[in-house]
Amino acid sequence: MRPKFYLFALCATASWLTAENSRADLVATNSFSIGTKNFTLNFEVGHDGRLYQRAIGATAVNEKLLRTDESYPQAGDGYVWEPALQITHADGNTSTSLIFDNLTRTTDNTGREITQIQLHDPAYPVQVALNFRADQARDVIEQWTKIVNHESGVVTLERMASSSLVFAPTNVHLTHFFGDWAKEMLQPITEPITPGTKVLDSKLGVRADQFQNPSFVVSLDGPPQETGGRVLAGSLEWSGSFQCAFDDNGENIHALCGVNPFASAYHLNPGETFTTPKMIWVWSANGLGDMSRKLHSWARDYGMRDGHKTRAVLLNNWEATGFDFNFNRIVGLYDPAKEIGTELFLLDDGWFGNKYPRVNDHAGLGDWQPNKKRLPEGLAPLASEAVKRGLRFGIWLEPEMVNPKSELFEQHPEWVIAQPKRALELQRNQMVLDLTRPAVQAFEWSNISNILSVPDITYAKWDCNRYLTQPGSSYLAAGRQSHLWIDYVTALYALMDKTAKTFPDTELMLCSGGGGRVDYGALKYFQEFWPSDNTDPTQRVPMQWDYSYFFPPMAIASHVTHWGNRPMHFACSVAMSARFGMDLDLNKLSAADKAVCAGAISAYKQIRDVTAFGDLYRLENPHETFRGAINFVSPDRARAVMFAFQLKDGEATPVHPQGLDPAKNYTVHELNPAPGRAAIPAAGKTFTGEELMRDGIVPSCAHAVEASVIEISS
Repeated sequence: MRPKFYLFALCATASWLTAENSRADLVATNSFSIGTKNFTLNFEVGHDGRLYQRAIGATAVNEKLLRTDESYPQAGDGYVWEPALQITHADGNTSTSLIFDNLTRTTDNTGREITQIQLHDPAYPVQVALNFRADQARDVIEQWTKIVNHESGVVTLERMASSSLVFAPTNVHLTHFFGDWAKEMLQPITEPITPGTKVLDSKLGVRADQFQNPSFVVSLDGPPQETGGRVLAGSLEWSGSFQCAFDDNGENIHALCGVNPFASAYHLNPGETFTTPKMIWVWSANGLGDMSRKLHSWARDYGMRDGHKTRAVLLNNWEATGFDFNFNRIVGLYDPAKEIGTELFLLDDGWFGNKYPRVNDHAGLGDWQPNKKRLPEGLAPLASEAVKRGLRFGIWLEPEMVNPKSELFEQHPEWVIAQPKRALELQRNQMVLDLTRPAVQAFEWSNISNILSVPDITYAKWDCNRYLTQPGSSYLAAGRQSHLWIDYVTALYALMDKTAKTFPDTELMLCSGGGGRVDYGALKYFQEFWPSDNTDPTQRVPMQWDYSYFFPPMAIASHVTHWGNRPMHFACSVAMSARFGMDLDLNKLSAADKAVCAGAISAYKQIRDVTAFGDLYRLENPHETFRGAINFVSPDRARAVMFAFQLKDGEATPVHPQGLDPAKNYTVHELNPAPGRAAIPAAGKTFTGEELMRDGIVPSCAHAVEASVIEISS
């Protein structure tokens, strides 16, 4: 049994920390549950009127309720651990006490049940509604909070968590992911939750996911396993500063997740409502794989745009030209792109700016007019020439940013986020425009709509290449500077939402200097995200493995480049396992490499419905062994695709697929095999699903940076 750490042991004479009050010892007067097919949250109302939650993972139910069981704890009225809610009332009172009012259940237009628990403070006219939306079949519960000020004056929200689930503190482990630019999601960390508070957070405001992603796994049976054990994934729908705090007070663990309270005090005028971001919880009693498949299925329906449409094969010009191009140089890339089978051409950075041309990253951001020397007739002829060759055309933009060397900054220096009386601090020679300012919102929308209204532009990459280091707004009042961190994201979402609705047939890639904005708050407006500028396929194998815990591979943009100088076949095979694209100068490729690329594109088109809509099974963890292996299985289990990625030299041992129908007969063959390599032993042979899952398939790779892509079809 774990020791219990009570503050009253140190301060026994303090009346507000007596054993009686800290434990509460309450009797339930009412109980109810919110749940899915396999996951239930159990709530009880104590005789004191407060709302309590029985701990997830508890093996025995105590008849008594403790203050540590409080479902959405408030600061200042007896609760002495990390609160979910902290309010300063209009009269300066810093305490809040919430009493249960009522419970309502409704069904949304998708058939999912929404439960709202109404709470109120008996001393102050403040209402709090805890909201839950349950996806029964997929064991997904979304949670968010609404706070309404009915006081006669302004109240200040100091903390306002989206959720505060309660866990039993027995063998609970947390898996989270640390990284940096080019290392996003490459450092998974699993550790036990111990007494004290473990905090995962970001204070970056913009590009907030650069170092820490707001997605994690709580496992209740020790370190998580792929195919067994109870796990609960958490993912916060928020692209700004976030905090996920795991507070172990000795009695239980609270997972307090939401907007980071750091520097984010938010003032509510009388009658105003604050709605927190949504928190997504996904349960499985069968390990990480089952958890991910449920979350991927939910995401295709609700978490991203066009989750049931396959993606075109994309070619980006950046590796071929960088900033150095003109009309003819770009058009010269179209025919080779079409010849190898690509379907979409993306023009990257460098196409805009006239007084300060965008010939490098020192100038031009903010001046979104096509450069007249490079593109004398604008973007339309470029797009038209692509369409003539059977290619779609896309464009890069970074609407939130400005270079000091730009006409925009010359005209509106007050539009940037900066601190007065401080020298401007630049990142990548640029600054962030203040989206809390209505004029900036109108300016950014004007640019986005003008660009995407150009005929034949049907794709856009929305980039964001710096975070906030001097968070000051010349628009917000002195007493409202802390609103910047929240109001920026709210305005950004309004801009993204308007873009998605105004241009429903234009695909959007979410990018932020790599993986600096990878969350379901933004992804709902985009078809895909750019996980990292690091495209070395040996790094992408473990990186994409880690992203796949939370995001469907069809949303993970994976491009073939020369980063790492890996064999072309290996690079193509890795890219085929997600949303396939290329950043290559096809005119400089050898004939052999061009043939490999063409073969990979052809193979990808045969299997992209399976990799996009099928169930993902992670087979061999690339963090732990000499190779990584995964397979996808179509919804009807008639087809499967298996990928083996050799990261180090090792024996060609069988890879065991999962998810097949044991009774079905499947024929095996390798797609786009590497030139000169022997065929796989199972090529052309037929086996039952049971045999394949039991005996495995020996891939054609045994040496480092080799790969094998195997189709299994009935």
